[in-house]
Amino acid sequence: MLTFLGACKKVSRRKGETASRSPRSNGYTPKNPKNMVGPKAAKTPQNKNVSVLGIKPEQEPKTMKKTVLAFSRITPPMIENLQQEFDVIVPNPKAGDINAQFNEALPHAHGLIGVGRKLGRTQLENAAKLEVVSSVSVGYDNYDLAYFNERGIMLTNTPDVLTESTADLAFALIMSSARRVAELDAWTKAGQWQASVGAPLFGCDVHGKTLGIVGMGNIGAAVARRGHFGFNMPIIYSGNSRKTDLEQQLGAQFRSLDELLAEADFVCLVVPLSDKTRHLISHRELALMKPGAILVNISRGPVVDEPALIEALQNKRIRGAGLDVYEKEPLAESPLFQLSNAVTLPHIGSATNETREAMANRALANLRSALLGERPQDLVNPQVWRG
Repeated sequence: MLTFLGACKKVSRRKGETASRSPRSNGYTPKNPKNMVGPKAAKTPQNKNVSVLGIKPEQEPKTMKKTVLAFSRITPPMIENLQQEFDVIVPNPKAGDINAQFNEALPHAHGLIGVGRKLGRTQLENAAKLEVVSSVSVGYDNYDLAYFNERGIMLTNTPDVLTESTADLAFALIMSSARRVAELDAWTKAGQWQASVGAPLFGCDVHGKTLGIVGMGNIGAAVARRGHFGFNMPIIYSGNSRKTDLEQQLGAQFRSLDELLAEADFVCLVVPLSDKTRHLISHRELALMKPGAILVNISRGPVVDEPALIEALQNKRIRGAGLDVYEKEPLAESPLFQLSNAVTLPHIGSATNETREAMANRALANLRSALLGERPQDLVNPQVWRG
């Protein structure tokens, strides 16, 4: 059954009828959940065809399908796929407040799928049946993992599938910042190209320059391969551990963070957000960089102290920055937008048709496995698995 919120009717439970509870509900009791039915249901609960989250009155609870709340990045064909095995609730933007619809549906949901919502104790208090949150993303800093573990809620993500697309974007930012692509595009369109471009508008080379990777995980390694094989760039990297295979393959050399910042012409940040990496790059670190260096951030916005970066760019302490992420997102206004030496993109690391579809399909597979009693491929918190 597919339920579009905002086009729903409410029915009262018949006398003697009880709601079934998921075996993974951990004793949580929803606070006055509302029953939602599809738009074609009868007006009265006496009609035998009334369906409340997939249960007809004459059905036994054991035949009830589990319910999925799909709140973002899921296409209609994917919803149809989900409907083969689950009841699906989809918030309807035309019906008003999406947050209110989301909260109304939570008490019924066994699984959530989507991205872009902070989810923790406050948001999930009434999600008594919740078994799994399938995030259509690699990062999971929006989720209170300690609370998920406390509740026994599985969290899954979509690693690997966006590696190459995100690495492509890193190099787009490197190239755009070095060759001043965005700045000169605007300059040309403004009709200022009246003669040959002179030295004040020159950029800097990329090939042969030193590329520093902060965080040599899968994406960092993909960026490093592009630099080494495509642009003949010496590769240096910092991180929690040595990558001997990449040292052999790419000639990459390990450095401390301070050493890397002082040596690299391009510093590319590819670390997950944690307490340790929050404001990893601030005033002190920016002061260590070469005056001609460029900082690229494709990780998470709070990894960089944004006011410190703005100050460094305004004072030409470094040559430039290429940014896809910010401390606050979406970012409607910022001093960064006034700086010609900052290339700013709206968090599009994985934003290609092919990659977003692959991410959604991976998330669907994780969700399906979890709700059908199978261990998901990409389980972030395996300690809650009770298989």
